[in-house]
Amino acid sequence: MQNAKQHSIVFNYPENLLFSLKLSEKEFEKEFKTAAVVKLYEKGKISSGIAAKLLQVSRIDFLNLLYDYKVSYLGDDIEEILKDMKNAGT
Repeated sequence: MQNAKQHSIVFNYPENLLFSLKLSEKEFEKEFKTAAVVKLYEKGKISSGIAAKLLQVSRIDFLNLLYDYKVSYLGDDIEEILKDMKNAGT
C-alpha cells in the first residue's frame, strides 16, 4: 500500500449535521472514515491489517476500536485470528 496510487472520496454534507452531532469538521471526518473502514472489515471486504493501515493505527488498536462499534473480531477465520494474536506481541 505504501507505493500504491492513493484515491480519495468526497462526501457532501450539510453544515448543520456537525452542529447536530456536536462534532468539529475534523472529528466528523475521522468518525465517518472510521465507520466506513469498520463496516468494510465487518463485511469481510478487508482484513484487520488493511483496516489498521487505512486508519493509521496499529492492528491491536483497530481490534480494540471494534469494541466501540460493537463489531466482533471473532468473525475472522481462525488463520486471521492466529495472525492477530501473534502480532499482538509485537
